[in-house]
Amino acid sequence: MNGMKTIVWSAVFFLMLLPVPRALGKSPNILIIYADDLGFGDLQCYNPDSKIPTPNLNALASSGMKFTDGHSSSGICSPSRYAMLTGRYHWRKFHGIVGVFGDSAFNAERLTIPEMLKAKGYKTAAIGKWHLGWDWKAILKKDAAVRTQEGTSKNKKSRTFYGPEAFDWKKSIPDGPLAHGFDYYFGDTVINFPPYCWIENDKVVKAPDTIMDSSKWKPIKEGGWECRPGPMCSDWDPYQNIPETTKRGVAYIKSQAHTEEPFFLYFAYPSPHAPIIPNDTFDGKSKAGPYGDFVCETDDSIGQLLQALEDSGQRENTLIIFSADNGPERYAYERSKKFDHWSSDPLRGLKRDIYDGGHRVPYIISWPGNVPEGSVCRQLVSQIDVMATFASIVGCELPADQAEDSHDLQPLITGATKKSPRSAHVHNTRDREYAIRSGDWTLIDTKNGYVSGRNTEWEAKYGYTPDDSEAGQLFHIKNDDGQRTNVINEHPEKALQLKALLKHIREQGHIAPRLKF
Repeated sequence: MNGMKTIVWSAVFFLMLLPVPRALGKSPNILIIYADDLGFGDLQCYNPDSKIPTPNLNALASSGMKFTDGHSSSGICSPSRYAMLTGRYHWRKFHGIVGVFGDSAFNAERLTIPEMLKAKGYKTAAIGKWHLGWDWKAILKKDAAVRTQEGTSKNKKSRTFYGPEAFDWKKSIPDGPLAHGFDYYFGDTVINFPPYCWIENDKVVKAPDTIMDSSKWKPIKEGGWECRPGPMCSDWDPYQNIPETTKRGVAYIKSQAHTEEPFFLYFAYPSPHAPIIPNDTFDGKSKAGPYGDFVCETDDSIGQLLQALEDSGQRENTLIIFSADNGPERYAYERSKKFDHWSSDPLRGLKRDIYDGGHRVPYIISWPGNVPEGSVCRQLVSQIDVMATFASIVGCELPADQAEDSHDLQPLITGATKKSPRSAHVHNTRDREYAIRSGDWTLIDTKNGYVSGRNTEWEAKYGYTPDDSEAGQLFHIKNDDGQRTNVINEHPEKALQLKALLKHIREQGHIAPRLKF
């Protein structure tokens, strides 16, 4: 552990001594359930016209508060996860995903939610998708050689990769979940990245012995495998991801029933991200094709986690947050055409886009006796606010240089106030392309908000017309939730005001109210 990490942990240890507010009593268990590439309009509790049954998530929303204006930090995987777990905008550090065998997204001195909760006596676990990096170089052999996979007719670009012989699989893999606050980890780190094997804590459960070969698996049900080449266990079956991680999640929850310490479980799904591979039991459960069936399987898994809380008597003292890292993948265009189901409904944009469909996501908080049942909040909130909210609930005073963009939502979720402490939200996916929301207005500070690409057929179907402007795009969200009408020419002063605010937030280095922004 380096010096900076030691300094942070010394500070956190001091925070651990602070008392939990009397009004809250015993600190609650905390469960974050995180979906991958799930659209705002996929869940029935958000979209009555959805063609995907989601009974368990509907019930979860009914048991607590549903946010209709909740946002992730990015339109892609790793940045949104980093932002939620640190309370800091991703773009203050990086923009892209953590690549194959990529390094950790966390600096050693960066405080995370699990580190903070551990300091307050929590047991911490992460199950499922990680996608925040490890120190793979530590187990890479010095004489490791790369292989080359030639391009195909579909993907002409050749790829270089390491084979299974390049790594010493007996060694621990440093700088993963255990190095950043989690006591326990189980998962496959990223479903479509090597190594294709289970990892428990900081070691592979079984050493990969071959190269990824999707022909060994059952056929893909929608889209492509999108799996990068690299080491794989011969008996690897991606269809077993959700069943196995669900089993582990249920077991973990039940194992905590008779312990004195509260637990924090971060359960991150690989779904409905590609590869879209619902198990046969769920085929035809939706009217939105295999993707819809995959959402059904995810909902069923969530139901098992929630039932485990009930069966073990822990539901009443568990705070649950459900959300997703970003909007749906570009397959949504074809899904709209074929099944008349728009995954981002009523929003414009998909994964990667800086239109709202790229980052406004389902966001549900349930906490019996604290969060009003069946409540709906239309205030602006972000996943970045999770850290300061947890800190408030468990009685932590965050250091001034940590969670610098996180707002305490506890008064909002408990009904003590109806006004969100967050007045602005900055979003981006790629460097130099930003959007900012403030009040009822959103500025797209670039020609348009598409990053995943424009689909003119979809635009015509939903009544959009090309409206690119070199000056950017300005939308009055209160009256134009779908971002159809660019009013930047009618309100140039508002656009300039938002540009100035965006510049200030980026240069300020923080936005949290406790830091006197």
